[in-house]
Amino acid sequence: MTTGLLLRGARLVPLRPGEEVPDRPVDVLVEGDEVTAVGPALQRPAGVEEYGVDGRWIMPGLWDAHAHLGQWTLARQRLDTGAVTSADEAVALVAAKVAEAPGRPVVGWGHRPGGWARLGTVAELDAVSGVTPVVLVAGDGHHAWLNTAAQAALELPLRENVVREDEWFAAYGRLAHLSASGDGPADYRESLDRAAALGVVGIVDLEFAGGIPGWRERWHEGCDLLRIRAAVYPEGLDEALGEGLRTGDALLPGVDLLRAGPLKIISDGSLNTRTAWCCQPYAVGGDPVAPSGAPNLSADDLLAHLGRAHEHGWEVATHAIGDAAVARALDSYERTGARGSIEHVQLLADGDEERLARLGLRASVQPHHLVDDRDLTEAIWPGRSDRCFAFRRLLDAGATLTLGSDAPVSPLDPWLAVDAAVRRTGDARPAWHPEQALTRREALAASVDGQPAVGAGSRGDLVVLDHDPLEVPRPDVELTVVAGRIVHGGPVS
Repeated sequence: MTTGLLLRGARLVPLRPGEEVPDRPVDVLVEGDEVTAVGPALQRPAGVEEYGVDGRWIMPGLWDAHAHLGQWTLARQRLDTGAVTSADEAVALVAAKVAEAPGRPVVGWGHRPGGWARLGTVAELDAVSGVTPVVLVAGDGHHAWLNTAAQAALELPLRENVVREDEWFAAYGRLAHLSASGDGPADYRESLDRAAALGVVGIVDLEFAGGIPGWRERWHEGCDLLRIRAAVYPEGLDEALGEGLRTGDALLPGVDLLRAGPLKIISDGSLNTRTAWCCQPYAVGGDPVAPSGAPNLSADDLLAHLGRAHEHGWEVATHAIGDAAVARALDSYERTGARGSIEHVQLLADGDEERLARLGLRASVQPHHLVDDRDLTEAIWPGRSDRCFAFRRLLDAGATLTLGSDAPVSPLDPWLAVDAAVRRTGDARPAWHPEQALTRREALAASVDGQPAVGAGSRGDLVVLDHDPLEVPRPDVELTVVAGRIVHGGPVS
């Protein structure tokens, strides 16, 4: 029986300041969950597989610290509306899809109406769809445009505008009753295989539906490939507490890779819907009733959630995009002593980076969002973009950064996240606020779940690359290893 893995001739990648690694290829021995030896000409223990790496580069495996794996799995099977630039284009796309299969529900994903000249109406969708339900989920996941038939099918009050925020999150789970589900174990396995092929060894899964029970059900049906930290939402916390679970606990007996993640709280909205809660009004298109956006939770409710989680050993991942939401979240962590992260931190008030660092919280950021939100930010948050995606300010203040995708809002691709954090552009334009850029070493260090360079005692989750990732933006992934087990690739010599 194979009990480990020996990789011969690997070049180590240093990630932390002052970290020294050998200047020539060495052997790396992984036994179970741990790297047990690094050095030249290591002896191969009995039962250990051996691969020649032939001078390729090896580093800790990559993590996505913020993904919605079920939605990412489903989004790949849905009507792609990501390239749509107007309501008219969206309606034409729906009309063509309905014509292909009249009566079959249409579920789309990806459009970003925040930059459209006008928003579409329910009547426009009705005119081309009739009784066929149509649901177009915006690319930020915070609202959806539904025709009348879909509103009725999802048991929503009829309206002429979009369904957004908490009302949409509640309705999202009912989509499975509207169209055939595409998120079974085989579908999840395909998503995990895709991630492993990119060098991903672990995912913090912040999916709305399914959560811990869903992962327990699918784990032994081929979905045991990567490390998973499964979040719970407030409505599922009682059940988790009833089991005596805490963040970090194993969710199945004897299974180290599947563990409880954080309690996820959504404290405000998003830029695209003008619902992120800010200290200043939106310059264009804000809600007259809430011109600066609005919190999704009262201050008392946020305190109660954080306090209860902290009391029972749960970390908290708090979604906060606007600067007012970030400030309130920091206040709440400080008052309760809660631990965990602030997710997104898209707009940051001056000085709050020091507070975040002082409280020992992680800034869980999704760099590729700056590529999507660059132009909209300048239009509706004018004069504030120097405080957006302020990675350098956060890092220089001493905060811990973790990179993710928020898939399917952005692709589950750590190399794309690293590139956006470093170049701060996704096209031929110059970098957007380059003073906030990270170096490649810093961005990679924020993508490996806090692991140092590969060495004796480090975690047995590795990725073997054909080029130096500190020099090449997207090296080919030759081998991905999780807890000493090859999950992507094969012999590389």
